[in-house]
Amino acid sequence: MSEYELIERAQQGDKVAYTELIQKHHRTVEKFAFQCGVKVNDIPDVTQEVFVKLFRFLHQFKRERFTTWLYKITLNTTRDYYRKETKEKEKEEKVSNDVSAKYSTKSAEDRVLIFEEDRKLHQAIQSLDEKYRLPIILFYFHELSYEQIAEVLNVPVTTIKTRMLRAKGQLKNLLSTNGGVKHGR
Repeated sequence: MSEYELIERAQQGDKVAYTELIQKHHRTVEKFAFQCGVKVNDIPDVTQEVFVKLFRFLHQFKRERFTTWLYKITLNTTRDYYRKETKEKEKEEKVSNDVSAKYSTKSAEDRVLIFEEDRKLHQAIQSLDEKYRLPIILFYFHELSYEQIAEVLNVPVTTIKTRMLRAKGQLKNLLSTNGGVKHGR
């Protein structure tokens, strides 16, 4: 069954088709959320939020590219999640100063980094400003075209081209100063 048939069936309330969509795109959502800077411990929550929103808004989906639409939902969900989390943390900090040692993510992070080629590259990408980080992630790790990236981020294609150029320059500088990192990615 094609993806569009699955979507049409899910839009008509077919739970099996919706479950197949989740299974087909679950890993992509997790990976993109992680690459957008979602903490390892938060990935399941963010992923669940994405698929809840997908279920709520699936009826609005038209015959555009489904994954582009899914990237938009994931990006907005990660932004919303941390906005909400920041507000909650501010409230918690007023009550207690003991929030900092909440999670130890080392072993879980190591497992998630299986799909990342290189820890230093990941750290360099994460250090970029969001407007440079997201186009790099979408282009190199999710193989979206500049036009698709522009659609996901809701900016002109020329802006994406400029941001990609600047991001590559920043990454080159970061990776060459971090010593021993492989170049040419």
